[in-house]
Amino acid sequence: MNRVNLFAASVVLACTALVSAPTVAQDHAHDTAHNKVSIEHPWSRPTPPGTPMGVGYMAITNSSDRDITLISVTTPRAGKVTIHESLMTDGIMRMKPLTAGLPIPAGETVELKPHGYHMMLEKLTAPLEEGERVPLTLDFDGADDLDVELNVEPLDGTAGHSANHEEEAESHSH
Repeated sequence: MNRVNLFAASVVLACTALVSAPTVAQDHAHDTAHNKVSIEHPWSRPTPPGTPMGVGYMAITNSSDRDITLISVTTPRAGKVTIHESLMTDGIMRMKPLTAGLPIPAGETVELKPHGYHMMLEKLTAPLEEGERVPLTLDFDGADDLDVELNVEPLDGTAGHSANHEEEAESHSH
C-alpha cells in the first residue's frame, strides 16, 4: 500500500509541476520584452588623444507591446556612460542627462543621433580609434540586457553620418 501511495503522490506532484510550468513561463514573458528589442547601426567617431569623452549613437526598436526604458549603459572602455538629450534653448544647444533613463515606447524606434539623444562615454581608458569596435551592455527596465558593439566610423563622413557629434563631446563637461 505504501508503494501505491508513493506512486500516487509522485503522479500528483508531476502533474502539479506540469500545470504550473507554463504559468511561470507566461509570468516571465509579461515581465520583460524578451527578444523584442533590436539595435540598428550602433556607431561612434574617433576621439583625439587626450579627449576623455566619446559619444555613442544607435537606433533602438521596441517591438513588444510594453513600454521599456534604457536605464544604463556600461563598457570596459569608459569609466561611466551617461544618457543625454541635446535641446535647443534660446538659440543655445544644451545637454540634459536623462537620470531616469530613456523611454522606448511599445512598437516604436528611438534614435540616438547627433543633436538629439546620445550616450556620453566618459573617462575613456584610451582614445576611440577608427575601425575599433567598442563593447557596450545596454540595461533595460522591462526588457533583457543587450550586448552590442559601437563601430568607430571615420571622421570624413564616409559612413554617411554628420561629424557634428564631436562638438557635443567637446562642449560636454561635468
